[in-house]
This record gives sequence, structure tokens and C-alpha cells, in this order.
Amino acid sequence: MHVRRAVAADAEELCGLLNEIILAGGTTALETPLTAAEFADWFIDGEFPLVCHVAEHDRSLVGFQSLSVHGDPPKGYADIATFARMSPRISGAGSALFPATRAAAEALGLKFINATIRADNIGGLAYYAKMGFEPYDRLVQVPLLDGTPVDRIKKRFRVGVERRPTSSV
Repeated sequence: MHVRRAVAADAEELCGLLNEIILAGGTTALETPLTAAEFADWFIDGEFPLVCHVAEHDRSLVGFQSLSVHGDPPKGYADIATFARMSPRISGAGSALFPATRAAAEALGLKFINATIRADNIGGLAYYAKMGFEPYDRLVQVPLLDGTPVDRIKKRFRVGVERRPTSSV
């Protein structure tokens, strides 16, 4: 798997990947499909994205990960978003992307990377735990567009801290 920075020309393919996830429901807080132009603005070259990386496999984009600053985050924080193709599923895209995102966060001088994950997104919660993110807050009963309340778990990754694998005793 090859990881590189996203470019505007990737927006259409990545938008299709993301819209498939949005339409499937149940994992992302995004509920309305995006146009390719909206995708580029939100994730690649708009006002808020800091960096976006893509994972390529067999000349196809199989995932992307972005860092952005939207709203009024604490100083030194950026938000992460990670998405991997649903069909065909290619294992390992998220794990391949995170080292590049972590290196970009260090180069940008960030202190923390924030992930806000739906509480019902078991795969997303496990992924961010595997990458070394630690829970620090919970947003209770945030309504979806249909009114269904779903908690959001906030996890953060401290940038620039060496992590050692935990050993079982």
C-alpha cells in the first residue's frame, strides 16, 4: 500500500468512497452525501483542512485520513477523520495512513490530534484505540438528522510522545 498527500484531482474518487460510507450509515457523523467540490473544500484544499493523505492499492484509492481545524478547537489541537473503502474492503488502509498523519501533525507543531467517534461505531473506536488515542470526553445524546440520539466519544492522541507496545504478563 502506498500513502501520499491528497490532491484536488483525488476529490471525485474519494468523494465516492465517502458517500458510500455515508449512505450505508451507522459509522460516520456525516449523514448527507457530498459533491466532489464540497469534498475537496472539506478535506483537501479548503479553509479548514491542514493535511489529507490517501492510501493507494493497485492504482485505486482505498482510504484517506485528514487533519483539520474547524470551529474553535483548543490551541494545538486538530481533528482527524479516517475513512476506508467499504467495497472492496482492503485491510490495513487506516494503519498505513496514520504514520503520515502523525508526522504531519508533528511538523505542524500540534500537541494533540482529536478524534470524535460515534459511540455505536465499534470499528472506529477500536481503530483509534489501536493507534494510541485515549478517551477524554463524551458528548451525550447528539441527535442524528432523524432525531436518534447517539453519544460521541472524544479521544485524543498526544503528538510527539513515543509509545511502547504494552506487554502481557
